[in-house]
Parts: sequence; structure tokens; C-alpha cells
Amino acid sequence: MDTQGRGQDDGIDPADQWVFNPETGSYELRLGPAPEPAPASDIPAPGRTGGRRRRPAPEEERSAAPEQRGGRRRAAGKHPSDKPGDSADSGKPSGPVSRRKQKPKKSTKKKVLYWSGGTLAFLLVGTSVAGYLIYQHLNGNIKKVRIPGEDNAAVIDGPMNILVIGTDKRDGKGNEGYGDEGSVGHADTTILFHVSEDRSNATALSIPRDMITDIPDCPTVQEDGSEKVIPGEQGVRFNTSLGQNGRDPGCTWKTVEKLTGLEVNHFMMADFNAVKTLSSAIGGVEVCLAHDIDDPKSKLKLSKGRHTIEGEDALAFVRTRHSVGFESDLDRIKLQQQFLSSMMRKMKSGGTLTNPKKLWKLSNAATKALTVDTGIGSVGKLKDLATNLSKVDLKHVTFVTVPVVDNSDGATVLIDEAKAEPLFAMIREDVSLTDVKKKEKAAKAAAEARLKGPQADPAEVRVKVLNGSGRLGAAQDTVVWMQNTAGMIRSSNGGNADAEQPKTTLEYGPDQADQARRLAAAMGLPGTALKQADQDAGPAAEMTLILGGDFKGAGMPIAAPKKAPKDLQRLGADDKNVCAK
Repeated sequence: MDTQGRGQDDGIDPADQWVFNPETGSYELRLGPAPEPAPASDIPAPGRTGGRRRRPAPEEERSAAPEQRGGRRRAAGKHPSDKPGDSADSGKPSGPVSRRKQKPKKSTKKKVLYWSGGTLAFLLVGTSVAGYLIYQHLNGNIKKVRIPGEDNAAVIDGPMNILVIGTDKRDGKGNEGYGDEGSVGHADTTILFHVSEDRSNATALSIPRDMITDIPDCPTVQEDGSEKVIPGEQGVRFNTSLGQNGRDPGCTWKTVEKLTGLEVNHFMMADFNAVKTLSSAIGGVEVCLAHDIDDPKSKLKLSKGRHTIEGEDALAFVRTRHSVGFESDLDRIKLQQQFLSSMMRKMKSGGTLTNPKKLWKLSNAATKALTVDTGIGSVGKLKDLATNLSKVDLKHVTFVTVPVVDNSDGATVLIDEAKAEPLFAMIREDVSLTDVKKKEKAAKAAAEARLKGPQADPAEVRVKVLNGSGRLGAAQDTVVWMQNTAGMIRSSNGGNADAEQPKTTLEYGPDQADQARRLAAAMGLPGTALKQADQDAGPAAEMTLILGGDFKGAGMPIAAPKKAPKDLQRLGADDKNVCAK
């Protein structure tokens, strides 16, 4: 039942099998054969009311048991789309009138909200979400890759990180003319989509393909089901994390985790065809150019101003770089971010998800375009994921690019550690890059207030340091730093904690609040790390600092910064006034 005609027996379009049911206010899938066309004698004369007449059902059909459908019983021969008052003979209702109270119809607003659940996941799921899908067909479209050691649920309660990979593989009709026809499919476009724990905001982190980085060893699954470890490499282009030496998406997954310190939950991969088919399925994507572009390499030829593009033009737009900016991959990333932002807005606001024909076309195209991990390897799981992610408002989605500096070879770039690490830390700590004004919980506000007030002299700070971080020698390294660098000469090593813990904590008495504030300021502890006891500790008592999994090293701040590094390349998903320069 795809758009090329497979499964369309008797000329039935799959989208035509979705019928509006006035009793529920929703569309329902009718998989049975289409009703025979009415003869000419049954066509109502001009001006006659009552809608299309239907031929009387044969005697044996009229005597059959009533059809059970959607939890309601109807007389045989009636169709969910028949209007009240329609009849096979006279235009009057036939049979007994139901005394059951009709269910109230869903409002148009509610129906649109239901259908649009999940559109936020942009190319993540390509809106393959939308509820009413022909599961077996669409499930057969999706390609899956098993990542050894990873078996994540489709949806989790905490923050989520979904890796979106666009490959430069030239498979598919018309794609052989783009660049390297024999490409094995490298990581040409890579975006790590981070969604906050409370689903109030999201950050889409673009990773430059020409950035020099280290690729770790990665286990891959071979065609016969066996596993093979592909050796890693140091100091190579990021895009070789896929395709090169037999690397699969799991290798890009591991490379991104090593680079950012973030744990990836799922991946989705698409090739050139995805851009063409998805852009066409939603009726085109609006883009803006600050000047005319005629790029023979990408085959993009557009005049200055706004355009709605799809198919080949859409692919050319996200591929071009020789006619914008400094003709670099970083300039192309800006175009891709503009395109994806516009696509998200189109899917969120357009009528695609309320139109069964358009929805079928989009769902079919999206599932054919995707390769995913086994954790989301079905339409049902993709639907669950996208519905969960759809809670994020577009105005709270920010596109940002990993900060880089030019390399000496002029063709590659190097990560700018001074700016990149604070950015990664913010994402790891779930700090929003948007201007979202979250409602602060009373407990968190109270914890932050503990950092405000007078601070004791460093020499007066009495603290015992326990190691619960899992890092060998962390407590002793911290004590050495405290005594020799921070001036806290009354610090001591308490050895290992009873168990490892995820977060660093500082326990203190009310009479040690000034000492706790001094230590928190020196170590960059967040207010949530301070745990005040109910009773005073006494003048000679020690505070207890337990190093946790967030400990990065002696002298390194524990908490993520509150502000993003300056001069980040960033774009808001709801910004409609961006034109490529």
C-alpha cells in the first residue's frame, strides 16, 4: 500500500481507506473492499437532498448480525460516513432509533492537537507519529541497526539525546550526479538533539563534518549476526565515524558520546532521498536568500528573497556552500539549520497532519527514509517517542553549532575547547539555551539562597573529603588542591565513601554556613549540593564533602555555567526572519 501503487488492489488509494466517523469526530481505517459505485438510477436529481443514495442490501445481508465497529453497533449496510437522514430507499432513517446518548464530537482544535502530536521531532521521526497508520506496511519500511551494548527504551523520564545523521550516500534515483557517486555514506550532516527532562526546551547541536577528532573503537554487527570491533583512529575528520572502514551508525554514536560527554539514547539516519521526499510530502519548505544563488555544484539556482522549495531544489539548498558566506561547511550548516527550522514550523502549523491523504504520503516517505536503532525500530515506538518530544514548544528549540577554530591546513577545523566544554556542560546539566523562564521550585530556590551571605576565611574552613566519584585518588587530589591552592589548610582526606554517588554533596551545620559558602564558591558547587543539618556542629567539627560522579578533577567547577559562551553560532527554531547570506 505505498505511493507507487503496491497493494492498491482494485484501484484503492490507501489514503481513501480513512473514513471520517461523525460519532467520534475522528478518522477510522476501513480495510474492507470499497463499496461498489452506485448505478445511475441511484444518483439524486438536482436539488434533491439526503446525499448519495445507496442500493438496498440483499436480503441475507439485511438479516445478518449488526456490524460491530468502534465500540458502537450499527445496522448492516450503514457506513460511518453516512449522514443522519440518509437511507437506501427514501432518504428517511430506517430501523429503530438509538436511545443511547451520542458522544460529544471532539472540537476541531482537539483533533488537530491529537494529530499533530510529535511534529516537533522534525526529521527525527519525520512525523511518522500521527496515530492512525497502517502499521504492517510502515513497519516494513523502517530499516534497523542493532548497536551492541545499547537496548534503550523508546521513551525515558529524564533528558533525552537523539542523534540525527544525514549521510552523503548517493543511492536512489537522480542522486548519482551529486559529488562522489561511489560514497559509502559518511556522516555528512550530524545533529545531536537534546530534549530537557521537563520537555520545556530542546537544543539541536550541529557537529561540523570536517572537525578533527578522535574516533573510539566500536563494536558493529555483521550481516551474519556476529560482532566485529572496528579499530578507532586519532586526529581524523568527524565524518569518517560513519562508512569508513566498515563503521556503522553505532560508531558515530560512540564518537559523539566521547566528544560531548553526553549519553546518546537513540539514532536516526537518513540519506539524500529523505530531504527530497519529506519536503515534497509536506508541500514544500519556505527558505530565504539574501542574494541570488547559482551553484552548479549543488545545482541550486534561486533568486534573492523567499521561496518554497521541495524535492531536488530542497536537496540542492541543504547541500550548497559555494555560494554562501565563506563557502565552508560551517556556512552550509547555517542553511541546514534554517531549512530544518522552517520544516518544523510547516509541519507544526500546516494542515498535513489533519489530512489523511497528506498524512499517508508523509508517513510512507518518512518511514522509507529512516534507519534507526532497534530501540525505536517500529512505528509504534517512533510514535511514542515523537509524541513525548512534541511537548516542547518550537520557540524553546535552539540550534547551535559546536565551536571550532580553523586548522592550519585550511580544509579542516579544530574544536574550540574553551567554548565547547562550557556548552557541553550546559547540555549535560540540562541548562536551557533559550530564554525560557522556568518556574523555580521552592526547594531549588531555597538551595540557591544558601550560597548568598558572608563567607568564612579559607583558613577557617574545616572539611573532611570522601571519595564517592569512582575516580582513583580523587579525595587526596582535592585535599592537596584545597591546602596548596585554595588556602583551606584544615581540610583532610576521609578515604572512600560508603558507596559511589552521582552528585557531589556538602553536609554542614547551621553554624558552619559561612564555611560552606566559602567552599562552594571555591569548588563551583551548586546550591543543590549543600545539605544543612538540623543542629549546630560545634566549633571544632568538620563539614563532610562527598565527591560524586559530577566531579571532573581537583580545582574544576562542579556546576555548569549559567550563561552560554559568547559568539556561539545559534538559531532559534521559531525565527522566521533568517535569510542565507
